[in-house]
Amino acid sequence: MMMTIVNYFLSKVREEKGQGMVEYALIIGLVSIVAMGILFTLGGTIGDVFSDIVARLGGTVE
Repeated sequence: MMMTIVNYFLSKVREEKGQGMVEYALIIGLVSIVAMGILFTLGGTIGDVFSDIVARLGGTVE
């Protein structure tokens, strides 16, 4: 009885049906975290660059 339960769970662990989707989800999550880190780090600098461009073109920053 116990071996039947163990074999059932082992067979479920060995299935690879959703493996590709999980891998893509992990990659998307990692890329999102890296992108957010870059935006938080460089956000002020990027804003300053655009403000400088607008000022040089004679516009106003709202």
